[in-house]
Amino acid sequence: MEKNFVSNKDESVVMFKSPVLDKMSRIHWSVPLYLFVPVVLFFLYRSIFMLHLGALVIAGFYIAGIFVWTLLEYVLHRWVFHTPLPGELGRRLHFIIHGVHHDYPNDTHRLVMVPSLSIPLAFVVYFIFWALLGNIYVAPLFAGIVTGYLVYDMTHYAIHHYGFKSKYWLNLKVNHMKHHYQQPDRGYGVSSILWDVIFQSKFKQK
Repeated sequence: MEKNFVSNKDESVVMFKSPVLDKMSRIHWSVPLYLFVPVVLFFLYRSIFMLHLGALVIAGFYIAGIFVWTLLEYVLHRWVFHTPLPGELGRRLHFIIHGVHHDYPNDTHRLVMVPSLSIPLAFVVYFIFWALLGNIYVAPLFAGIVTGYLVYDMTHYAIHHYGFKSKYWLNLKVNHMKHHYQQPDRGYGVSSILWDVIFQSKFKQK
């Protein structure tokens, strides 16, 4: 993706002629919390009181789920959000999926995933791991994956709109700003830089 940002102001752009569709492309940062915190709580409840899994098993799969999310985050950002699509329709779709964020990086209402994307993605991820792990161990793992997703969404919003003082969070902010304004073909991790290190997509020193 070329460095093509348009505005550093908290402003938006109309993406759809339909007012309904355009409104659906915007979301308040808190919506993912209302949608998915109950999901996390349900699968933890299911793990404890319905499946009667031990504390170590639940903790292990839950932490593994958070780790799995960091990889999903990286894969989605690098190979889905940043992969050019052919033709005019492809360019339009690419802009809708992620290009708009690079053009308007501080648009308050386009910084977390809209439900039309996050909910289908959640179902796909759940059934993939259900097929791999079965009906029992997928519960704590999925709770961890969704927790990781929520951390990612809240981190992404805060990176663009919050002044960090902690060194760890400030480093994440600096890393993401480099992705936006200097090297958009590197630094794909948002909530973690782990996979940029592993896949050698850290920023090049100039």
